[in-house]
Amino acid sequence: MNLRNIAIIAHVDHGKTTLVDALLRQSGTFRANQQVAECVLDSNDLERERGITILAKCTSILWKETRINIVDTPGHADFGGEVERILSMVDGVVLLVDAAEGPLPQTKFVLSKALALGLRPIVVINKVDRPDARAQDVLNEVFDLFVALDATEEQCDFPILYASGRQGWASHHINKKDKDLLPLFETVLGHVPSPEVEKDAPFSLLATILESDSYLGRLLTGRIQSGVVRPGMTLKALGHDGAALEQARITKVLAFRGLERVGVEDAHAGDIVALAGFSRASVADTLCDPAVQHPVPSQPVDPPTLTMTFSVNDSPVAGTEGGKVTGRMIHDRLMREAESNVAIRVKVSDDKDSFEVAGRGELQLGVLIETMRREGYELSVSRPRVIFKKDDATGARLEPVEEAQVDVDEQYSGVVVRKISERKGDLMEMRPSGAGKARLTFHVPSRGLIGYHGEFLTDTRGTGVMNRVFHGYAPYKGAVQGRRTGVMVSNGDGVASAYSIWKLQDRGPMLIAPNTRVYRGMIVGEHSKENDLDVNVLEGKKLTNIRTVNKDEAIRLIPPPRFTLEKAMAYIGDDELLEVTPENIRLRKRWLDPNERKKRARAAEAEEREFHIGPGLN
Repeated sequence: MNLRNIAIIAHVDHGKTTLVDALLRQSGTFRANQQVAECVLDSNDLERERGITILAKCTSILWKETRINIVDTPGHADFGGEVERILSMVDGVVLLVDAAEGPLPQTKFVLSKALALGLRPIVVINKVDRPDARAQDVLNEVFDLFVALDATEEQCDFPILYASGRQGWASHHINKKDKDLLPLFETVLGHVPSPEVEKDAPFSLLATILESDSYLGRLLTGRIQSGVVRPGMTLKALGHDGAALEQARITKVLAFRGLERVGVEDAHAGDIVALAGFSRASVADTLCDPAVQHPVPSQPVDPPTLTMTFSVNDSPVAGTEGGKVTGRMIHDRLMREAESNVAIRVKVSDDKDSFEVAGRGELQLGVLIETMRREGYELSVSRPRVIFKKDDATGARLEPVEEAQVDVDEQYSGVVVRKISERKGDLMEMRPSGAGKARLTFHVPSRGLIGYHGEFLTDTRGTGVMNRVFHGYAPYKGAVQGRRTGVMVSNGDGVASAYSIWKLQDRGPMLIAPNTRVYRGMIVGEHSKENDLDVNVLEGKKLTNIRTVNKDEAIRLIPPPRFTLEKAMAYIGDDELLEVTPENIRLRKRWLDPNERKKRARAAEAEEREFHIGPGLN
C-alpha cells in the first residue's frame, strides 16, 4: 500500500485540529451518522478547557488506496519540544496560516524547524471565510517569511491552497469556494514524497512519543526507518550515544487506523507504529534489531529557559486535601514527566524533598502543575526564574530573550510600548495592520514577561493579543521592577471572619473570602504600601448587651479576585510560595514564622551588599 506521513503545523488557534476533524470526516473515517466531539484529537481535559493542543497526536486516513498518517502538533511555543520530535518522523508538512492574522511567532518557529529538516511545506491559508480575511497579503507575508528563514528555491516553490477548515473545503484559487477538501488530499498525494526507507535492512525505529498504558505498559511511538517488526521479535534499545540500554521482546505492535490504535501482525518500513515490551527505553532512543550497531540520528531539542522549585507541602493543612504528598511520590511523578517530555528537565535537591523543574515557559510548567493537582498531588511551587548562561568568550552573563508580537488597537500602543520598555524590552518593528490596529514586535527578556500578560490585558481593555516565542540569549539587561506592593499575612490559624476582612479592606484588596481556612504565614491580602503586614483575620465583632441609638454599620465586602494558576505563579515574590492541592491554590510565605522571615530578609540584604547583586536578577 502507498504511504504518506505528514504533520500539520501552525500557530496556536489557526485551525489545525479543526482541519484534521474535517479530513477524518471526508475520508470516511467516521460513519455518516456518527456523533463525534468537535476537535476530536484534543482529548485531554486541559486541552478542551484551554482550547489548545498540548500533546502531539497521530491519526491515519485512507484515501484512494494511500494511507496518510497525520500528526496534529501543538501550536504554542511552550510545547515546542513536541513539535521538534514529531517533525523527525514525517516526510512533509502542511503549514496552516490564518487568513486574517497572518504568520505569527509560532508560525516562524515551526516553519524554521521544518525547513531545517529539508521538508517542503504545503501552505494552506485557512479561515478565508472570515470577514476580515486578507488572503493575498497573508500569502505575501508567508513568502517573505520563507525567504527570511533561508528556505531553498525548491522549498520556496510551495503549493498554495485557500481553505475553511470549519466549513470543510479547500481550493487552489483565492476567489473560488470548493465543495470539499479534495484539492488538499490531491496536493498531499502529489507533493509529499513516500518515506525514504530501507525495506530489506534490519529493523530500526527512532522513538518520538512515550506513553503509558494500564494493560500494555510503556508504549513507544515512532516511524520505522528500516525493516519489518512483528510481535514476539526480540529487539534492543540504543541511546543517542550508541550505548545499549536494554533488550526486550515485543509484546504488541499497534498501528494507527483512524482515531484508534489497532494491533497488527507486522508493520513495514515507513509506517508509524507504537511498540509495547520495553521497560527502560525512552524518547530519542533507537529500537532496533540486535544486529544494528548505530542509533538513528535525532534532532537536538532547544533547551529550557525557565525553572521552578517543586517541593513537599509543609503548611499546617498539608495532607488534608490530597492523597499524594510525600517527596517520593512527587519525585516519581516528575521523573515520569521528564521521560516522556523532552523539553522538561528535573534536578533533585540535596534534601530530596525539593526539585528544580526546568521548562520552556510559564504555560508549560503551569499545565504540569495543574495536571498533578488533578491527579491528587499536593505540593509547593516557587515563582518561575529564568535560566542564565555565561558567554564562553567574555564570561558575560547571558539571559533568554523572547520575541513578542503584539496586536493592539492603535490607541493602546503607547501604553504597551511604555510597559514593555520598563521591562527592558526593545521595540523592533511597529506597523499598522488594518482596521485601526497596530502590530508591534519586541525583543524582551523572558523574566520581563513573567506576570505581564494579565497587566497587558488590563491595559488594552481585553482587546490586545500577544504571542511570544524564544528568540535566543543576549547580555543581561539589568534589574526589572517586580511587584510594587507588599502583602498582608495572617498571624494565626483558624477561619477568617467577615468582620476582620471588612476592617482590613482599607489597607488594600483582600485575597480571601469569609470562612476561608487560614494559617500563620498565609497571604490573605495585598498591602497598599511596599512593606508586608502581619494581620489578624480571625477576630469577630465584639458583642455587648448595650443597645445604641445608631444602627450597626453594615458589613460590605469587596469580592476577592480569582487567581488562576498562571496568575498566582507570576504574582508571588521570591520569598513566597504557591501551595497547590486538588481543592485549593493558596499563596503563602516561604517561611511561615515571622521571626524566621525577618532573619532571612536581613541575611539576604547582607549577601546582596557583599556581592553587589541588584534586586530582580531572578
